[in-house]
Amino acid sequence: MGVADALIQTSLLGEAVDNGPAAVFVADENRRYIAVSKAACELLGYTREELLALRVDDVAENVPGWTEMEQSRTVLGEAELKRRDGSKVTFRYVAGDTIVAGMPVFVSVGIPG
Repeated sequence: MGVADALIQTSLLGEAVDNGPAAVFVADENRRYIAVSKAACELLGYTREELLALRVDDVAENVPGWTEMEQSRTVLGEAELKRRDGSKVTFRYVAGDTIVAGMPVFVSVGIPG
């Protein structure tokens, strides 16, 4: 695959993730959100800017599996997330750690359920 093809692939993948049906949350090692998909914003009722100003602990208390994820790299789980209006939603997810642009991050992808 050439450089142009790789750039197109990356762009298409990014657009598909952002516009897709799954809620995607990317947090740094300090548990601050650094990227979120449109579905994540809609799920929690925040604008992207509002959600990016929050930390994982602001929307999910005692995230199940966080320590396990840090140790085993990947975890399947279910958490109660707090929406902007104070209501809660159950979130089924797969989460894991990876490196993006040389930075360690934690990615969580899931759906309400």
